[in-house]
Amino acid sequence: MTRHSGIHAITPETPTLRAIAVMCAAIGLAACSDKPQAPAAATPEVNVMRVQTTAVPVSVELPGRVSAHLVAEVQARATGIVLKRTFIEGSQVKAGQLLYQIDPAPYQASLDNAKGTLAKARATLIAAQAQADRYKVLVAANAVSKQDYDNAVASAGEAQADVEADAASVETAKINLGYTNVYSPISGRIGKSSVTPGAYVQSSGATQLATVQQLDPVYVDLTQSSVDGLKLRRAAAEGKVTLTGPHAAKVQLILEDGQPYQGDGHLEFSDVTVDQTTGSVTVRATFDNPQNVLLPGMYVRARIDEGYNEQAVLLPEAAVQHDQKGNATALVVNAQNRIESRQLTTGGVNNDNWIVEKGLEAGDRVVISGGMKVQPGETVKTVDQGVTPASTVAPATDAASSAAAASAGAV
Repeated sequence: MTRHSGIHAITPETPTLRAIAVMCAAIGLAACSDKPQAPAAATPEVNVMRVQTTAVPVSVELPGRVSAHLVAEVQARATGIVLKRTFIEGSQVKAGQLLYQIDPAPYQASLDNAKGTLAKARATLIAAQAQADRYKVLVAANAVSKQDYDNAVASAGEAQADVEADAASVETAKINLGYTNVYSPISGRIGKSSVTPGAYVQSSGATQLATVQQLDPVYVDLTQSSVDGLKLRRAAAEGKVTLTGPHAAKVQLILEDGQPYQGDGHLEFSDVTVDQTTGSVTVRATFDNPQNVLLPGMYVRARIDEGYNEQAVLLPEAAVQHDQKGNATALVVNAQNRIESRQLTTGGVNNDNWIVEKGLEAGDRVVISGGMKVQPGETVKTVDQGVTPASTVAPATDAASSAAAASAGAV
């Protein structure tokens, strides 16, 4: 008979052990269920501005050159030796101021000769007229023939004509003598003298002696592409831009060193012909130049206010981004509070704000800060920061606008 030990081996199949395992698993699950759950992600918050349209100046920057308001080339009108020069090169001269003196002796002699010839002609006229008067009485008494009387009258007429011709010669001689004194035809600054005392000048060759230029005011001749002019006229026709007119538009100059010129100018005219070689038109402006800062030939850049865009939007610089292609974009929060990316058409800067011409409408909510942490399509919470900036420059008056409409074709 086989005898068995009283101690039974415990195996995984033992019912008691299985019960203990089940209890431990239950306790573990309960412990796991007691751990805190992770909170849901918070909705990102962005600051927005509501878009408002405003009138901003439409400006264009053009290259140009300064030219004198008046230019007079002083030329010799008498032939002879220059006796003296009476001005300082580079100085201001007045209209009518003596500049040069040419030897007057030959011209004085010609005048004296003409005066002598005139005196002789007058004496001849007196004698001829007296004879004609006597013959008039005698022919009535049949003391002289009618032919002799007619000859006497004709001689008196010839003598009168000689007097008039010789008087004209005297006046011509006086004029030629006057040409020996060379005067400035205009007031302005005179440049370098082309001749010195002792030089021989000729009237036939029109020897240029010096140049006088009026530098206050001055002209600035600007070059504008015909395409830009066409865009401006089209925008005006569509009502997007109100033109202020060529005589009211302000012009600001930027000098060669980058500094602005003190004082605004105004437009004189815009050429009506396009240069076929360059595809550009000339625009002329006038500037006061009391200190002679602007000199003929100087290169400048001019900023012209050509009108107003009544439907522009001003956005803070922080609200405008640029994509990899350089296109301007902005983030907009739509009606569902979701982020949208809008491509913008900008037209420069106004008081540190971008001028937006296309891409936004009045009432749009534009993200001005917090945009770096959101993506298009994402839902956001907005904090209203008011409306977009308004222009500080008032648009043209109705009267100016009406005048501009009449002159729009000349811009």
